[in-house]
Amino acid sequence: MSNHSISVNGVIDDDDSNGHVSKKSRSNTLITDEDIRSEFSHHDPSVARINNGSFGCCPSSVLAAQKLYQKLFLCQPDKFYFDHLKPFILRSRTIIAELINADHIDEVSIIDNVTTATAIVLQQIQWGFAEGRFQKGDAVVILHYAYGSVKKSINAYVARAGGHVIEVQLPFPVTSNEEIMMEFRKALELGKRNGRKVRLAVIDHITSMPSVVIPVKELTIICREEGVDQVFVDAAHAMGSVEVDVKDIGADFYTSNLHKWFFCPPSVAFLYSRKSAVSSGLHHPVVSNEYGTGLAMESAWIGTRDYSAQLIVSEVMAFINRFEGGIDGIRKSNHDKVIKMGKMLAEAWGTALGSPNDMCSSMMMVGLPECLRVCSDEDAMCLRRHLREVFGVEVPIYYKETCKNGDDCVPVSYARISHQVYNVAEDYFRFRDAINKLVENGFTCRMQSASFQLKMDLP
Repeated sequence: MSNHSISVNGVIDDDDSNGHVSKKSRSNTLITDEDIRSEFSHHDPSVARINNGSFGCCPSSVLAAQKLYQKLFLCQPDKFYFDHLKPFILRSRTIIAELINADHIDEVSIIDNVTTATAIVLQQIQWGFAEGRFQKGDAVVILHYAYGSVKKSINAYVARAGGHVIEVQLPFPVTSNEEIMMEFRKALELGKRNGRKVRLAVIDHITSMPSVVIPVKELTIICREEGVDQVFVDAAHAMGSVEVDVKDIGADFYTSNLHKWFFCPPSVAFLYSRKSAVSSGLHHPVVSNEYGTGLAMESAWIGTRDYSAQLIVSEVMAFINRFEGGIDGIRKSNHDKVIKMGKMLAEAWGTALGSPNDMCSSMMMVGLPECLRVCSDEDAMCLRRHLREVFGVEVPIYYKETCKNGDDCVPVSYARISHQVYNVAEDYFRFRDAINKLVENGFTCRMQSASFQLKMDLP
């Protein structure tokens, strides 16, 4: 075994001292449907799993390779730490830098998830207020549909330090990028009122719920035009789901999970930090012996833990390259199939889709029949639980109130369906038939909520 790579079924070259692994497949044999079923045979066969967006998936061949890294550490921890860990992480960073078109490997850090990346970026904003470089009331702009933990992180790091938080009120359903861009400009104008400055804009590449692909490049350009100090793109769902070119997008910071749509085991993500005076001052929130050696090195060692998910990127590329077209082919196939299945469901239920095709990734929002009476977030969770427990369908449910003329509000609900390589049409047919059965039986979420509460109250 070399100091730079681990040989797994001959996929990784032991003599690759630069940690580089080609994006091109080393096998001329494309993966078959039977191979895919085998790779994901650990999935519960009784469940139609159309929710890849929440937790992702990992093929068996990658899980097997991960065990080798774990065993390598347990076999001789000191040798693993001193001889293997940093070269392995460097190899992963090299692959990611190439995939996202970063200028330099030093711009890419490996971390555990997007939540950590958010803390890293917001921490330096907090220091700006604490050190007097920012004025009390200077603004941070975020999307109304930003992920919940990101909103809470902004409150924890920025609002408590004196920053003013402005939410961009995005429409949903949405029909065009122009709608989003118009609301974003309004939020920036609000942020600059009374002489304030917008210190940071946090922009989702793909919002989680409701799921919509956001025009991040265009919003970044608007930020530059309007004098926003820094742009941070939260792209938790992006890698493996949409094309990622960080130079083309132009943001200061860009982060994405690799365990959602890129087939890595949980949990691993990357943070891209464009070279600048600001990026050189970033630090991992967990302070270790590597503090002060640069974010990439700080992130490579934050204490004794299982780093295997961060080392497995080369083996994931080997799996991806078994598909025709590699990652591009997977993205296109998932996008086309989720649109096809979404249209099938909407037609079966007489409902509408939440956004145009070009604003969908590998996820799509599909309207649910109004007669289900999803009237609250609690109703949405009860329906989701009912679909799981009774019909073996795993899918998130989204609820919102749509108001017209300021006071005429009606509840609307959507299902967020995902498509990944392991999904088959029957998964979506099962979901279609389950909803049709509920409608036929006169089911409402109020009935299910009452039933669940009765079970909770029983001694």
